[in-house]
Amino acid sequence: MRFLHTADWHLGRIFHNTHLTEDQAYILDQFVALVGDVKPDAVVIAGDVYDRSVPPPEAVRLLDDVLSRILLDCRVPVIVTAGNHDSPERLGFGDKVMARQKLHVIGQVSAVTQPVILQDSHGPVYFCPIPYAEPAIVRERFQDAAVHSHEQALALLARRFDAMIPTGARRVAIAHAFVAGGMSSESERPLSIGGIATVNAAIFAPFHYVALGHLHQAQQIGVPQVRYAGSLLKYSFAEATHRKTVSRVELDASGNATVEAITLNPRRNMRCLEGHMAEILAAAARDDARDDYIMVTLKDHGAILHAMDKVRQAYPNILHLEKARLSGESLEASRGDHRRRSEADLFSGFFAQVTGQQLAEAETATLGRLLDQFNRREREVEP
Repeated sequence: MRFLHTADWHLGRIFHNTHLTEDQAYILDQFVALVGDVKPDAVVIAGDVYDRSVPPPEAVRLLDDVLSRILLDCRVPVIVTAGNHDSPERLGFGDKVMARQKLHVIGQVSAVTQPVILQDSHGPVYFCPIPYAEPAIVRERFQDAAVHSHEQALALLARRFDAMIPTGARRVAIAHAFVAGGMSSESERPLSIGGIATVNAAIFAPFHYVALGHLHQAQQIGVPQVRYAGSLLKYSFAEATHRKTVSRVELDASGNATVEAITLNPRRNMRCLEGHMAEILAAAARDDARDDYIMVTLKDHGAILHAMDKVRQAYPNILHLEKARLSGESLEASRGDHRRRSEADLFSGFFAQVTGQQLAEAETATLGRLLDQFNRREREVEP
C-alpha cells in the first residue's frame, strides 16, 4: 500500500498582509504532478486544509481544483480530516455524496463511524480518520463523562477505531494533534488555552502508521510510525530553515512502514537576513533569489530614514524589517516613576533600551541643546 501523507495546507493564509494563495496554487500544482508520478493508492491530508473556519472564495476554488484533478485526472482516492483551523461543518459538507467519488472528508466527530478500507495485493488496509475535536465535544458526542483532556478524547476515538478492525489487519491512523515530544513553530495556533493540549504517542500503539497534522515541521515522534508531514509551505520566519516535504509512505504485507520525504519547490522561499544596511544592499546585487519573502534585521545603531523603502528596492518582497533585538539589561535603567524624570533622562533610557548603548557625550550635549530650543519655543508661544 502506497500513499502520500500531507497536512496543514492552510489555504487562504495571509502573512504580513500578503495573500499566499498564488504561492499555494504553485506548490499544489507540483503536488498534483507528484500524485500523477507516484500513482499512490491514496492521498491523506491530516487537517488544517484551510487557514480559518470561513475561508475566502479563492481558497475554496483552489481546493476544489486540486481535489478534482487528483480524483478525476489521477483517479486517486483522497482522505481528509478537519484540523483546528477548519470548520468541521463546512469542510464535511456533502461527505456522504463525495465518498461515492472516493473523496472521504471527515469533518465532525459525529462522522467517525467506520474506517475507510482500501485494498492492495496483500489485502485490506484500514484508514482511521480522526478529526480534531475539543474534549467537551467528544464527551458529549459519546456520553463519556471521563473525557476531560485532549489525550482522553483522542484515546477514546483511537480505541473505537481499533475495536472495529480485525486482529492483525493493517491499520493507519490520521489525526490532528500535538503529540508530546514534537517540535512546534510560532505559526501554529494553540490547541488549548490554559489546559494541556499534548497527547502521548502511546495512544497510537495499535496502528502501523500514524499520519499526523498540526505541527508545521516534518518530524518523527518517538517510534518510527508516528510522523508529522509538516506544513505545505513556510508560514513564519521562524520556519525559514525548515525543509518542507510530503511523505511518501509504503506499507508492506506485515504493515511495516517505509517513509520517503519528498521536497517540493516553492514559488518564493522565505529567508531571514541580518546585517548593516550597506551590507544588505550590497549583497542583494549578487543575490539570484531577490524575489523571496524576506525579513531583515538591521544592525545599524543610528536612525535610517525610509529604511523599508530602501530595502524594498533591493528585495521587492520584503515583509518585515526590524532592529537587532537587544538584551533586557537596558530595561532596568528605564524603570521607576517616569513622571519624576526629565525629558533628557526619558530619552536616554529609551535610546539605551532600543540600541543597547548609552548616549555618547556629544550626543547628550546635542540632545540638551535641542531640548533647550524646544522649551524656549514652547515658552514663546504660550499665551
